[in-house]
Amino acid sequence: MTKLSISEDDFEKFREFFYRKTGIHFEHSKRYFVDKRLIERIETTGYTAFRDYFSFVRFQASGEELQVLTNLMTVNETYFFREDYQFHCLVRSILPEILPHHRQRDPIRIWVIPSSTGEEAYSIAMSLLECWPQISDWDVEIISSDIDTQVLHTARQGYFSARSVAQMPAMYLQKYFERQKGGYQICDALREAVEFTRVNLSDREDTRAYRNFDVIFCRNLLIYFDDVSRKAAAETFYDALKPGGFVLLGHSESMSRISALYKVRKFPDAIVYQKPREA
Repeated sequence: MTKLSISEDDFEKFREFFYRKTGIHFEHSKRYFVDKRLIERIETTGYTAFRDYFSFVRFQASGEELQVLTNLMTVNETYFFREDYQFHCLVRSILPEILPHHRQRDPIRIWVIPSSTGEEAYSIAMSLLECWPQISDWDVEIISSDIDTQVLHTARQGYFSARSVAQMPAMYLQKYFERQKGGYQICDALREAVEFTRVNLSDREDTRAYRNFDVIFCRNLLIYFDDVSRKAAAETFYDALKPGGFVLLGHSESMSRISALYKVRKFPDAIVYQKPREA
């Protein structure tokens, strides 16, 4: 039996297709990663050649196989309170600037994308509960979205490994988690504080309903996009934000190199990007 392999032409076809569908661009340095997962999936589904499997993925009406493949190809490396200086910035600088322009009856809306397995969204919820004195005066909605349905399932379950919680303040771990065999279960109150949704950031139909956010956390996603996809993402966030709303990116990412739509704001804890209040 001939060993299954991915040719250079196969790789280029798949890379272009996956980019169009997700906005994620694979460099040639990722070739081994892509080939390995693609071959594993082709064999699992019973196909013997890339061409046949690729036709199946492209033309399957339900899109189920593309979703499975997307779950396999996305990287989900995260842990609680990663880059926590941005959570300090949210509480100390961003929210105090937002509140004077915010109607009391409207919830403060925060969008986290990508969600990964939920650590970031839950970290934001804990930061608000523990560090923001005005939390009792306002309704807050936290929406956490990802293209990967498997990580969203994990996030909703709220069960995490010891590695995920290693950077968490001990007091938070004791207050919000229950130790269980092999890991930690987050409390129901926090699980209910975050809504997890499946969203493809590169699909305008997916993002059309996401509007009127005060703050967007999009950390360490745009590094996987090319310039065209980054610019499209910046425009999507602009449409999703209220005037005066803020975007927070990963420490190695800069909105200034992507789009001129935003105003750069240098707060004591972090540099963030603001949608102007007046166009």
